[in-house]
Amino acid sequence: MTSQIKDKKKIGRLKKRADFLLMNTKGKRWVTPAFAVQVLEKESETPYLVGFTATKKFSKRAVDRNRAKRRLRALVEENLSQLAKEGYAYVFIARDECLNVSFEQMKQDLRWALKRLECLARTFVR
Repeated sequence: MTSQIKDKKKIGRLKKRADFLLMNTKGKRWVTPAFAVQVLEKESETPYLVGFTATKKFSKRAVDRNRAKRRLRALVEENLSQLAKEGYAYVFIARDECLNVSFEQMKQDLRWALKRLECLARTFVR
């Protein structure tokens, strides 16, 4: 178990509003039924920078917004280091189907979105 943890690369977090606004204006975007992904090449000490958001437009209930962000965090923790190129910042935005679609479908959507955004690592483990 500890060997798996050592193999995972460190994922940094985007938390400042200015970072999210920069991603929104300059980043590329791909939309799936469950989430939208924004990508921007960015220098950092960590290989990946990731931010998550679920707005009140997604759901008025905080419980639903928190659950959607938990699902997106789990998706990223499990798959980003295998699928994505390093040196990029990623923002995941929860959409209407985030709570209804299966986790396997979200994985497929993530792989497809990264491919379309030209951020899919050439060698990834299936």
